[in-house]
Amino acid sequence: MEHITTTQIQQTNPSAVTLGNFDGLHLGHRALVGLTKEFAKDENLQSVVFTFSPHPMLVFGKKEDFALIMSPEEKKFTMERMGVDVYIEYPFDAEFASMSAEDFAIKLIFEQLNCKVLIVGENYHFGAKRSGNYEMLKQMGEAYGVKVIAVPSVMYKENRVSSSRIRRHLVAKDLEFSNQMLTEPYFILGTVKEGKKLGRTIGFPTINVEAHPLKLFPPNGVYATKTLYQGKYYYGVTNIGINPTVNGTQKIVETYLLDFNQMIYGEEIQTFFYEFLRSEKKFDSIEALQAQIQVNAEQARDYFASEVYLDCWKADKE
Repeated sequence: MEHITTTQIQQTNPSAVTLGNFDGLHLGHRALVGLTKEFAKDENLQSVVFTFSPHPMLVFGKKEDFALIMSPEEKKFTMERMGVDVYIEYPFDAEFASMSAEDFAIKLIFEQLNCKVLIVGENYHFGAKRSGNYEMLKQMGEAYGVKVIAVPSVMYKENRVSSSRIRRHLVAKDLEFSNQMLTEPYFILGTVKEGKKLGRTIGFPTINVEAHPLKLFPPNGVYATKTLYQGKYYYGVTNIGINPTVNGTQKIVETYLLDFNQMIYGEEIQTFFYEFLRSEKKFDSIEALQAQIQVNAEQARDYFASEVYLDCWKADKE
């Protein structure tokens, strides 16, 4: 996959293109990318996904009120897995946002990307003041020989799937609901870093990951998770929080993997979140913490053996 992060996006080969922010790569996003790939295959085009960096909300919104379901690295990782030919993260700033809808469509998408097919969501808006829409694209496409196709919104539980809806459910600790819209469980992709090794001293060695600072985390607490390491899945429990029992102050993501005892500092892991187990709390003693970790480990084992997990994630079983 070609990954472009500059304004130099000129494409020689004719393209099938889709546009959007794609945070989370949920059901609706995957419908757009999937159809783009179909047209690319059927009409001998390259598939192009065009998005923005940073996310426009981080430029115009209040940063403290907004976080990403997927970090830029996680989104790139997922795009590559989906088999996209060209993935563009176009630099986004206030000057770019002032570009007219006509210039954006014609000069950037139609001409520079050598676009022959353009796939957008039915409610997609673009250009200065969000003045552009599907009808405008369709009219311009007819003049420039570009086939423009609108994809209807994907519905889940009678409402439209959206990144903002998923964020709300993640914050509410409703992982099952969020994960169904995401099509795969919410995950954190990161490199294992050396921690204080306190877990090892109390019989529960953990692996610590430093996630992207702009990533949305579920609320502090303990979750049933599965971690992918070197092609193999391991059940576990993951704590998001500050470790108040041992006087922690900085947010960390640490996972105790069941039936695993390897040193993997500096290696990449992917941890998927399935079930909220308990909120973070300060225990009176290390012994009480040990007992609670054992309880949570058994809860995780029970969850991954349950009908709830097996019914929801049949394709996820080893």
